[in-house]
Amino acid sequence: MINEFKDFIAKGNVMDLAVGIIIGAAFTAIVTSVVGDLINPVIGLVLGGVDFTSMYVVLSGDVPAGTGLEAARATGAAIFAYGAFITACINFLIIAFVVFMLVKMVNRVKSVAEHPDDIAPEVKTGPSELDVLLEIRDNLKRGA
Repeated sequence: MINEFKDFIAKGNVMDLAVGIIIGAAFTAIVTSVVGDLINPVIGLVLGGVDFTSMYVVLSGDVPAGTGLEAARATGAAIFAYGAFITACINFLIIAFVVFMLVKMVNRVKSVAEHPDDIAPEVKTGPSELDVLLEIRDNLKRGA
């Protein structure tokens, strides 16, 4: 049973999955920063300087006016945090696009490795140096 477990762990797919999860977690932090630090301030500027991520509507309960999202959640009131939801959607779209581009690049590299002639077929550039020398030799033999 131990040997089977070692074989399972040693397989490339398990290791690739582990590497993918680790890189995905690090990449998620980068995307969260891009959305929170770059995209949301621009959207907030368009909306008149409002902090986009803390936009919410109180559904029931008492929340003092001007309270931030985390403080509103701490009061126990039922809130509709549409700003946080939109931020999560933007994060998802960015991550999905980057993953799409990575998969596209990996597929292109695999295609080139599997079928190099399909991607860059041999181009006929004219006679080789040997062909030219043989033609000169033949012409000299004929007396031309």
